[in-house]
Amino acid sequence: MSFLRFLYTCVRLMLRGGWAYWCWVLLLLALVAWGADAYLTQFKDGLILSNMRDEVSWGFYVGNFTFLVGVAAAAVLLVIPAYVYEWKPIKEVAILGELLAISAIVMCLLFVIVDMGRPDRFWHVIPFLGVLNFPRSLLAWDCLVLNAYLGLNVFIVVYLLYCTYVGKHYNKALAGPLILFSVPLAISIHTVTAFLYNGMPSRPFWNASILAPRFLCSAFCSGPAIMIIVFQILQRTTRLKIQNEAIWKVAELMAYAMFLNLFLLGAEVFKEYYSATQHLVHFQYLFSGFHGANSLVVYSWAAIACSVISFVLFLVPATRRNFVTLNLGCLLIYTGVYIEKGIGLVVPGFTPSILGEIYEYVPTLNEVRIGGAVFSIGFLVFTFLCKIAVPMMTGEFRTAGLAEPGSESAGDAHAGTPVVVT
Repeated sequence: MSFLRFLYTCVRLMLRGGWAYWCWVLLLLALVAWGADAYLTQFKDGLILSNMRDEVSWGFYVGNFTFLVGVAAAAVLLVIPAYVYEWKPIKEVAILGELLAISAIVMCLLFVIVDMGRPDRFWHVIPFLGVLNFPRSLLAWDCLVLNAYLGLNVFIVVYLLYCTYVGKHYNKALAGPLILFSVPLAISIHTVTAFLYNGMPSRPFWNASILAPRFLCSAFCSGPAIMIIVFQILQRTTRLKIQNEAIWKVAELMAYAMFLNLFLLGAEVFKEYYSATQHLVHFQYLFSGFHGANSLVVYSWAAIACSVISFVLFLVPATRRNFVTLNLGCLLIYTGVYIEKGIGLVVPGFTPSILGEIYEYVPTLNEVRIGGAVFSIGFLVFTFLCKIAVPMMTGEFRTAGLAEPGSESAGDAHAGTPVVVT
């Protein structure tokens, strides 16, 4: 019965909020409805409504999927210092990283569905249930690790919040190994996604063993960039207190990750330009244009500029600890990685095609509307999860009679504040 009361409390918390909260929710719902209308049209008429063709068969949807897998994997940057090194400032808010991972994986799976011409056959990609070639198919492995990571994070979040709600210590023998197991599982979701690309010998732009490390390094920048912004929003709109040391440490770790990302990118660019094989055409199309086709050149250089500037801002302690330059760096790093792992990764792999054809892909309004709906669903999920988690983390909402003010509970591992019984 206590768990049913917990679920009822979660619903109550989601339905509580001021005018700003409901305006935000209504805006997201409106975007979902606008995108759902576009998806119904796509479902009826097919993917011909997109600008994807035989020459470029992956586009806006797959680019966003790849980027969001990295956002989901970035929870590791909070979990490792929180639970491996027991660093209290980050441990107090580590659960927020798991909430972001859940929201990102939901968006990933939705982007897979909207990219399918026959979404009614989605069940075929489920290992042991569908007829996909498992274990040889990397798509099956990707589906397996994504759903396993989603299920694991949902269980961890529900269990920890329930323990906080009833004022009990969480069972470290149960939760500890699961939390630590989420680290290699998070790394695996982005590694398998990288293998989807670099396992294609006919696509030389992706066929590089360095791709998986690049994916992971950029992931440890984009996800934490979102978290730093979220930390500040929650501090201003809720009673949640987050130590500046936690934010600055995350920013410092992001600087190291971005350095590795830029170094690996530079190594790959050197290899292609110095060897100057016929495979160089894909990099030429991306960075300087090829036979007059140059629609991505400005975006690729903008992504590099954003990444370099943000790296400098995060590397220097003075700018890393100044919230104006810190937030600017977060926006730049998010933009740079989004371009690099989105259109800047997917389209050059197809252009020029293996037959030498050049088809310049640009997303249609229909694709943008559907993508906006998917992101809005993810934002809704994260908003509702924060609406549930934050009051329990701060001790504003607990089961009466199960804890005394000032006593230690499972929530203190995240909130770091006395329990307040309501």
